[in-house]
Amino acid sequence: MNLSAALTLLFAASASAFAPATTPRTSSALSQTTNQDPFGAGKSLEYTGGNDPNSKNYSKLSEKLAEADTERRKIREEAERRERAAEIRREERLAKIKYMNDMPEDQPAGTVDEFMFKEGVQDQLNKLDDDLVGLLAVKKRVKEIAALLVLDKMRRKLGFETSVPSLHMSFTGAPGTGKTTVAVRMGQILAKMGYARRGHVVLATRDDLVGQYVGHTAPKTKEMIKKAMGGVLLVDEAYYLYNAANDRDYGQESIEILLNVMENNQDDLVVAVAGYKDRMDKFFSYIPGMMSRIGNHIDFPNYTADELVKIAGVMARDLEYDIDAEAYATFKGYIEARMELPYFSNARTVRNAMDRARMNSAIRTFEKYAINGENGGVCTVEDLKNIGAEDFQILLDDILNADVDKRIFA
Repeated sequence: MNLSAALTLLFAASASAFAPATTPRTSSALSQTTNQDPFGAGKSLEYTGGNDPNSKNYSKLSEKLAEADTERRKIREEAERRERAAEIRREERLAKIKYMNDMPEDQPAGTVDEFMFKEGVQDQLNKLDDDLVGLLAVKKRVKEIAALLVLDKMRRKLGFETSVPSLHMSFTGAPGTGKTTVAVRMGQILAKMGYARRGHVVLATRDDLVGQYVGHTAPKTKEMIKKAMGGVLLVDEAYYLYNAANDRDYGQESIEILLNVMENNQDDLVVAVAGYKDRMDKFFSYIPGMMSRIGNHIDFPNYTADELVKIAGVMARDLEYDIDAEAYATFKGYIEARMELPYFSNARTVRNAMDRARMNSAIRTFEKYAINGENGGVCTVEDLKNIGAEDFQILLDDILNADVDKRIFA
């Protein structure tokens, strides 16, 4: 063997000795499974949010596209709805113009009396005359409002354009001048004419509308408004809602809610504010928005002594009592004396006096028949219905004979 051959064999043996051992190859799980989605859009590549705190702000592109399609459809449908509504209004307008052009000049619209009686308005005005003595200016204003409503309804019957007039009211005057009574009658007139669903009256004061802590006023005010919907909300002594000395007073929140309702719900709620005239004028100066939303301002003057005597007669009639003729003169003397004292409240003072006169009549009748046994203890119907001069004289004597500081309680 020559030298070159020996060297070749040596190198071959060395290479085989140092070569790594060969093991059979096994296929991996990745190579064994066939990838159904060659583009890598499988479940493993979907975004799950991970630990990103903003993950809720992300979504699939397909979902965003679907939402955009829904929004575009809604916008398109809303535009079509508005277009249809506008077309309907145009058709109604053209039909109305044709109707008005074709209407004969002598087209009967009905008589005012027919509407007054048919709708029951005249009946409510008659009740107002029966319930309230005097107050001619007040009754005149109420009749003017009723006339507007009647004529407006006659116009609507013929197809003329009409709109709901501003029916919010302000009643100013001393206590006992009939403000609540007028509000009740106005509510019933509005209901008869179709301007109020129910026509009831809800009386509210500051305590009913304003809360005692933050977040309490709005629910209270809205609850009273909810009760009055379809009728009249009468806010008595409305100036107490605003406290000029305290910018953080909760009454301001109640006023803002009332103003909003007066503007946006005037077709379903009439708001009437009441109180002394001077204080109401000052209240309106602080809240000009309230003043501008009220279209009917009615002032209630104080009653005269003769009118208060007539009111006593109306109260006796309603309670089925008979006042003796000479008793009226005694009662007028009492009223004239009481009017000179503080805290006089017009018809309320008369009502209190009538209650005391009834009590005096009951005591007198009880002593006569039950204690003294006259007529065998048997009294007549006239005795049960009678109020005499002596029953009012007791009230007058209490004023004349009482100490100066106690006369207001007589």
